Amino acid sequence: MGLADMGFLDNIRRVTPYVPGEQPKGKVIKLNTNECPYPPSPKVRAALQGMDIDLLRKYPDPDAFELTHAIAEYYGLKDSQVFVGVGSDDVLSQCFLAFFAGKRPILFPDITYSFYDVWAQVYDIPYFQIPLKDDFSLNAEAFLRENGGIVIANPNAPTGVAESLETLEEIIKGNTDSVVIVDEAYIDFGGETALPLLQKYENLIITRTMSKSRALAGLRVGYAFGNETLIKCLKDVKFSINSYTMNLPAIIMGKAAIEDDVYFREIRDRVVATRERSKEHLRDMGFSFQDSKANFIFAKRGAGQAEEVFRALRDKDIYVRYFNKPVLRDYLRISIGTDEEMDIFFRELKECL
Repeated sequence: MGLADMGFLDNIRRVTPYVPGEQPKGKVIKLNTNECPYPPSPKVRAALQGMDIDLLRKYPDPDAFELTHAIAEYYGLKDSQVFVGVGSDDVLSQCFLAFFAGKRPILFPDITYSFYDVWAQVYDIPYFQIPLKDDFSLNAEAFLRENGGIVIANPNAPTGVAESLETLEEIIKGNTDSVVIVDEAYIDFGGETALPLLQKYENLIITRTMSKSRALAGLRVGYAFGNETLIKCLKDVKFSINSYTMNLPAIIMGKAAIEDDVYFREIRDRVVATRERSKEHLRDMGFSFQDSKANFIFAKRGAGQAEEVFRALRDKDIYVRYFNKPVLRDYLRISIGTDEEMDIFFRELKECL
């Protein structure tokens, strides 16, 4: 029997999945998935070691109260304004499911986090991609049109470009009949957070992650801020799918991470300093790029070189990210590693040019 004869295939949802960066085995210099180059807070280790293993036989708190409360307290919000999930991908996915149930197309940039169109396809959400300007910045006026919702990553991925608070407010204010999601996965490394706008606009949701600046990519802790009504809608969707999304170790260690502000600022500042030094090296080597406010740099050096350099570095066990897509295929996205890793990267990169 061939595939054409399998009638049940007509009932199966088929989409083109998101393709994450490679996770190579062995000792490599890994600059391809925007992970933190430093370990989590020592308080995270202490929290794990002090966890009562006997509690694992029980279901975790479905509200993840300890984690939610710690996040709310850190950002000066009410507990009812915070939602947590299994990484910001899970949080964003549930936002798509909860807030974009209408028939009008949602809007997001044509160059941005490539999971957005995947979720739209999975949930049968119509969407329209708004072209970025030549400098990879947003065209705010283009978002002032009929829509069923808006998603903006700020700073954007993979470009690293950060928008001003005024630009974001123009879009949010001009779309009060739609939920506007501002994805702030990289905001800790630069740019202006949309948090001050929460008090002014009921249609705003902000998503965050502990995967980047808090070094917990392997634990999967994400969260969202919004008004109490929107957060309740998110929880209603979550509890309709799986009440126990946050496991106990994630709740305990996520709480420890958010409470260690000194360590967070220390490693964040180190990444930013290394990023700025890396910009100078890249310019000296003939690369051009927009000013990144993330923990990566999206750079190009002439047409047709990126894939060749990507493969040459890979052969040296140095992994960066290459996107074989229109507009992007001349660029490499280079995550920021430790100073030692970046020194090796630049030495080897010079030999690849």
